[in-house]
Amino acid sequence: MTASPLDSSLSLIFDLDGTLADTAPDLCATLNVVLAAAGRASVPESDVRGLIGGGALVLLERGLKLTGGPVPAHEMQHLYDHFLAHYEAHIADHSVLWPGLADQLDQLREEGVKLAVCTNKIERLTLRALDELGLAPYFPVVIAGDTLPVKKPDAEPLLEAVRRLDGTLTRAIMIGDSETDVDAAAAAGIPSICVSFGYPGRPLADIAATKFIDHYDQLPEAVNAILIRS
Repeated sequence: MTASPLDSSLSLIFDLDGTLADTAPDLCATLNVVLAAAGRASVPESDVRGLIGGGALVLLERGLKLTGGPVPAHEMQHLYDHFLAHYEAHIADHSVLWPGLADQLDQLREEGVKLAVCTNKIERLTLRALDELGLAPYFPVVIAGDTLPVKKPDAEPLLEAVRRLDGTLTRAIMIGDSETDVDAAAAAGIPSICVSFGYPGRPLADIAATKFIDHYDQLPEAVNAILIRS
């Protein structure tokens, strides 16, 4: 990373699915296992990528809607439990880090930048995924979808992440892949960087991020531009 004002006063908060890693293959595989158990058709991975965002329950609800509609509450709970159990056992069979991420995290850690994860994935799955993907050592603070009473796009998960990092809002940036991440950042009053290669859920032109990047090699420039502007 080039010379910049990156130091221990800066907090970078990353989303997980679609931002740190391409987790769609394992989410898709799990969704289709559960849909098959419900007597539903499979959903192609290309379509599942557009359904991700909001956590496992939301993904399952969207998958059911796409393949015939919702199920009764008692059956939904059974399918959700099935989803969580299967996904936890296969959480990183095919998931991979996005190109360039590992090098950037190494450099950020060397610079002393504070790093956190803020995701709507439930905590036990988040911690398992971070561990399986080799990311756990980089992130001393993890705010998951069930860590607090609210989740993104509410501001509180980001505010709590900054508090736990002993950071400040004036030196914090959210890095995500969707409108949910960008809206959470706006609600918290901090800038955002949106990666173009994740699971945005809608056209990138409709997402009001502060900066966009197409590869993690572009992260230093985007962070520096935000810091200089602020």
